Amino acid sequence: MVLRMSRLMLKTLRDDPADAETASHKLLVRAGYVRRSSAGVWTWLPLGKRVLENVARVVREEMDAIGGQEVLLPALLPRENYEATGRAEEYGDLLFQLRDRKGAHYVLGPTHEEIFTQVVKDQCTSYKDLPVILYQIQTKYRDEARPRSGVLRGREFQMKDSYSFDTTDEGLAEAYRLHREAYIKIFSRLGFDFRVVSAVSGAMGGSASEEFLAPAAAGEDTFVDCPACDYAANTEAVTTVVPPVDGAAHPPLEEVDTPGTPTIETLAAHLGVPASATLKNLLVKVDGEIVAVGVPGDREVDLGKLGEHLAPAEVELVTAEDFTGRPDLVRGYVGPQGLTGVRYLADPRVAPGTAWVTGANKPDTHARNVVCGRDFEVDQYLDVVTVEPGDPCPRCGAGLRLDRAIEIGHIFQLGRKYADAFELDVLGQNGKPVRVTMGSYGIGVSRAVAALAEQTADGQGLCWPREVAPADVHVVAAGKALQTELALEVAEKLHAAGVRVIVDDRAGVSPGVKFTDAELLGVPTILVVGRGAADGVVEVKDRRSGEREELPVAEAVSRLSA
Repeated sequence: MVLRMSRLMLKTLRDDPADAETASHKLLVRAGYVRRSSAGVWTWLPLGKRVLENVARVVREEMDAIGGQEVLLPALLPRENYEATGRAEEYGDLLFQLRDRKGAHYVLGPTHEEIFTQVVKDQCTSYKDLPVILYQIQTKYRDEARPRSGVLRGREFQMKDSYSFDTTDEGLAEAYRLHREAYIKIFSRLGFDFRVVSAVSGAMGGSASEEFLAPAAAGEDTFVDCPACDYAANTEAVTTVVPPVDGAAHPPLEEVDTPGTPTIETLAAHLGVPASATLKNLLVKVDGEIVAVGVPGDREVDLGKLGEHLAPAEVELVTAEDFTGRPDLVRGYVGPQGLTGVRYLADPRVAPGTAWVTGANKPDTHARNVVCGRDFEVDQYLDVVTVEPGDPCPRCGAGLRLDRAIEIGHIFQLGRKYADAFELDVLGQNGKPVRVTMGSYGIGVSRAVAALAEQTADGQGLCWPREVAPADVHVVAAGKALQTELALEVAEKLHAAGVRVIVDDRAGVSPGVKFTDAELLGVPTILVVGRGAADGVVEVKDRRSGEREELPVAEAVSRLSA
C-alpha cells in the first residue's frame, strides 16, 4: 500500500522541542516519528513504528538463522524470582514494583534471565532437549531517575533478549560465538558504524562479556581503542599495564610537616613534587564498612569500575560523620601505613617496591618514601582508575584513544549463576543430573532507532539506511493538479514493482514545505514531480549524497525498481 501523506497521521515541527538535547531526540520528534507520553515513556507514531518494526525484522531474521526460537514472556513478574538471584536488591530503585489486590509483590521485568531459566526447567528435562536458544522482542521497564535523550534512555523500551542453554562450557562458548556473529550481521545490515569491545558483566553476572557500541557524541558509554592494533574495550574493562618497578633501595620513611595541604594539589605544590609521586587514598563504604582505595595522585578513582569490581556490594563515598569516633582516620591526611581495621585496595600501579608521598595519619603531616611491600601491604589489587588518553594499550603498549558511544548490544557468558539459583538440571547421558550453563544476549531495539538517527542524521534531518527506513522512495508532488496526478501514478507503479513508497499529495501545502519535510523524514530516495511533469520528466535525488538527476518517468521507475 502506498502511504499518502494526505491521509497519514503525521505532524512535523519546524522547531526543536525545548527539552531536547540530542540530535535523535530533536529529529524523531520534529519528524513525527515519536511523541512524549510522560517522562521516559514514548508513543511510536506510524512512521516511527515502521522503523521500529524494520529493526525488529532484521533482528528476527538473524536470530532465526542461528536456530533461535522466538517466545513471548510476561512483563509482569513475581518479585520473588529476582529475590532468588539477589537481583531485586542489586537493581534497587530501578525496579518498577507493585502489589496486586491480594498483596502479592510484582515487578515489571527489566530483563528476563530468571524467567527464561524457569521456562527451560519446566520444558527441558534431558540432555537430549539441549542445546536450545530462546529469544523474545518485548517491552522492558527500568525506573530511571533521570530519563533523558529521548528514546535513547527511557523508562519503557523495546529490547531483544535471547538466552542459550547448554550442558557444557564448550556448548556455551559455541552459542556465544553464534550470537557474536549474528550481532555483527545485524548491526552491519542496519547500517551502523559500530565497535565490538571487551566489557564487564555487572549485575548480570557471568564471565566473558562484550559490548557492541555505536560511536556518537550523544553516547553515555566511553570506550577506548588502539590505533596500532585491534584492541577495544569499555573503559570499565580496561586493564592496567604496570611499568617496571625500579628495584633500587629506598630511604627510610620520613614524616614531614605539611600544614594546610589536605589535597593532592596543595601537597604537590608545598613539597615541589609531581602529583604522580603522591598516593591518593580515597575512603569509601562497602556495604557500610570503611575501605581505603589507593591510586597515584595524578589519577582519579572511577567509582563505576570500583562498583563493578565489588558488586553486588553497595559502594558509596564516606561523609564527614563517618570520621566521628575514628581518630585513626584523619581527613585529608590518610596513609596506608599504620591503618588498622581498614581494608586497603589499590590500583596495580601501586606495586610492591614503589615509593610514595602520602598521608601520615596525623593532622598537617605527610610521609615521604612510603614503600609498598615494606611500609604497607595491599589487600587486593583492582583496576579502578579513570582511563585517560595515551594510557598504554594492554595488548601492544601504544597510546589508547577515548571516544563516546551508545551501547546497542551486549553479550554475556553467564555460566551457572541462574541455573544454580533455580536448580536447573537435566539428566545427562549417564543418567545423572547435569547443571545447565547459560548465555544472555541483548539488543536495544528501540534504542537502535535513536542510535541510527544519531549516526546518520545531517543538517537537514534524518537520513535512514534503506534497511530500516519507513519507505524506499519519497515521492513529492510539487503542487499543481497535473503534478499530483503524475506523482500518484508513479507511486503506484513503484509500489507494484515492490518498492515501498510515501507520496506527498497534500493539497494546499507549498512546495517548499514539502521539500523540507522530505529532507526531515529521511527516506533514502526523493523523487520530485515538478516542472518537468508535462514532459514526463521527474527529478530523482539521493537523500544522503544530495546527488540529483532528471529522468523520464519510465526510466526512473525502472531504475528505482531494480
